[in-house]
Amino acid sequence: MILLDILNQVVDIDTDIFLSINRMHSPFFDYFMSAYSGKWIWVPMYAAIWYVMLRNFHWKVTLFCMIGLALVITIADQTGATLIRPYVERLRPANLENPISNMVHIVNGYRGGRYGFPSCHAANTFGLAFFIWFLFRKRWLTVFIMGWALLTCYSRIYLGVHFPGDLLAGTLIGLIAAYIVYRLFQKVSGHKTMEKVPHIYAPILVGGLTILGILIYSAVMVL
Repeated sequence: MILLDILNQVVDIDTDIFLSINRMHSPFFDYFMSAYSGKWIWVPMYAAIWYVMLRNFHWKVTLFCMIGLALVITIADQTGATLIRPYVERLRPANLENPISNMVHIVNGYRGGRYGFPSCHAANTFGLAFFIWFLFRKRWLTVFIMGWALLTCYSRIYLGVHFPGDLLAGTLIGLIAAYIVYRLFQKVSGHKTMEKVPHIYAPILVGGLTILGILIYSAVMVL
């Protein structure tokens, strides 16, 4: 009974935090968060990360990196979507079956799937971010990629499709998946952290330009 009461209190706090964040919206950020939360818009940044790998590692190591990243995302995604969601069955905030759905700000009618715990967006983006951190260990790339993943999580609350608790759980799954796969990658490839990594700022530049493009697009759309 005590554990159930504590769990209910945690859920209530999670809901209150969600509603506090979700209600802070504007037409500009409707466009921005919707675009930012997309998957395909970040392909150029992913390509820039691949470019840095190719310029610094032997092609076999790069191949192991790409396999490692694919494993991280697959493990993180499937752990959330297949192993946890069907059993927890926590409705997304914007799901019409959720009692709070009428208080949720949604964008372009997007409500996501039925269940949202844990967040696969958080698991995938933070899985990638942690793997890149472990791989390169460079301050500014780490700051940028973690900021990118954090804003991705914020966008999911803004769009009304995830509670903060969903995102925290997804982040933890991403971290665990990235750590396990990186350790395996080290043993298989013999990779060691490099002191100097040429072209390390390419993902920051490409990612920054992508964000700038989203800002410009959002500003034009509200004119």
